[in-house]
Amino acid sequence: MPWIKLNEALKEVDIPASIPELCTPKKQLVPADSTGFVKDVIEPIMHEEGDVITVSQMPLDGFVESGTAKLEKRRVAPAVPKWIAENCIQCNQCSFVCPHAAIRAKLVKDEDMKAAPESFKTLKAMGAEGYQYKIQVYIDDCQSCRVCVNECPKAALVMSPIEEEREAGEQANYEYFDALPNDVMATFKEATVKGSQFKQPLLEFSGACAGCGETPYIKLLTQLFGDRMIIANATGCSSIWGGTFPTIPYTKNKDGKGPAWANSLFEDNAEYGFGMRLAVNSHRKQLKLAIEQLTEKAIDPALKEALAYSLANWDSVSAEAKDNAAKINALLPAAIEKACEGCARLLRRVDELKDYFIQKSIWAIGGDGWAYDIGYGGLDHVMASNQNIKVFVLDTEVYSNTGGQASKSTPMGSIARFAEAGKATNKKDLGMMMMNYGYVYVASIAMGANKNQALQAIKEAEEYPGPAIIIAYAPCINHGIDMSMAQKHEKAAVEAGYWLMYRYDPRRRLEGKNPLILDSKEPTMSIADFLKTEKRYSGLHNIFQERAEQFEKCSTLFFKERYEQYKKLSE
Repeated sequence: MPWIKLNEALKEVDIPASIPELCTPKKQLVPADSTGFVKDVIEPIMHEEGDVITVSQMPLDGFVESGTAKLEKRRVAPAVPKWIAENCIQCNQCSFVCPHAAIRAKLVKDEDMKAAPESFKTLKAMGAEGYQYKIQVYIDDCQSCRVCVNECPKAALVMSPIEEEREAGEQANYEYFDALPNDVMATFKEATVKGSQFKQPLLEFSGACAGCGETPYIKLLTQLFGDRMIIANATGCSSIWGGTFPTIPYTKNKDGKGPAWANSLFEDNAEYGFGMRLAVNSHRKQLKLAIEQLTEKAIDPALKEALAYSLANWDSVSAEAKDNAAKINALLPAAIEKACEGCARLLRRVDELKDYFIQKSIWAIGGDGWAYDIGYGGLDHVMASNQNIKVFVLDTEVYSNTGGQASKSTPMGSIARFAEAGKATNKKDLGMMMMNYGYVYVASIAMGANKNQALQAIKEAEEYPGPAIIIAYAPCINHGIDMSMAQKHEKAAVEAGYWLMYRYDPRRRLEGKNPLILDSKEPTMSIADFLKTEKRYSGLHNIFQERAEQFEKCSTLFFKERYEQYKKLSE
């Protein structure tokens, strides 16, 4: 092949001073009718034009609208789950474990099916006459983690190229599905695995790692308590996927109610949540005082009756109590207008505090770096306070957000930053330390091992009238595992005795029962076999063989003795 002279091969290309607008159409990324923060801040940032935002357009107090992560539509999944309806047994486990709320279940009334797209497949709902059952994948928000596919017990989900699913009408399907009524329960109870997934998730489409072990837990919390939930979030992974400016994955229901979320410093998150609890207690005390005075006044009879019901059911969080609170809110404006000045003053006070008719569910959330380590002093103080505050520890056993450094939760033999040759000490037993108080509700859960136990623990913790802490095993990409198998990995951890499931409920002692219930069964898998499934352990064999073997022996003994200790205490 003859050589071509360089100057003969070169061709001059004219570069215009600017790119013609015809070649660079600016895609609209938010709804056309958006105003305020969405239009002025979120859309420019989506276009990577944050420098055009003026100071006056930024929130003065750090407040950011929730329910905005749904605007992003990242479309990052090359393949998404496809629902094989004829294989489905309607168990809702796929929705339960989804880290991103991108696959959901709904009960649809027959009459709501009239305008459905032709591609909108449903099944006749089991145990709910007059309803259709639908599993829907939000293909533009899916992260392609495959957790739901691996969790499905009947192969009712398979991965399919996203282009094929879009051509099959799945985008139109999820848009129609999303507009259908939420929280349709029929005969199902929300405090069950299946029933909980008919509740709208008020944490959706977060930017957490695909297959994240943390988000399914918090998503479940929002399905159970989200409409009255206040969250104090420690800095860490959960504060990154929970509140990455400018969009927020925490959202609200049709009534505009959803989690109120705020991020604190790493070291003081428990105290931050504690302050929220004291503030809510104060507001409710003032509200109750005003109501008690009003019940002795000549006010609108319907309002007086509703206020009396509220007093008689002061601690109730039932649907009836919420309906009664809504009734009071509707009656207040007219009552204030008609009342004498003395009554009007009290009514205005009730109107000012009307959001506190229903008790708030206050949760301090964070990782093990916060709870076991940097923030432990504050957490211990708050748990000892005997106040009605809940703590949820997302235990990844490392400082996940900052590169996988060792924490006091990191087990012996694990490779982590600052423990490159394997951590030389055992994991701190935070649960046992909290149980020593005797009046703290304590639970250790692993969703992938036992969904019912996890749900029961969360329900018991929220109902407990004092401090409660839940420690949840959360597999992380830093563990060196296939994150599509995160839920299966949780199950293996429990089967090996690596992770224990238990519930310590002080109320049981008042019934003459042992407060500790060990939910883990006798280990059926060896610790050595389990450790081989994680690169943070198996990798040590490649660099320090003798050290790894010694750690393995010590770990086997540690986990065996720990199980026997808990078994004895629960007898």
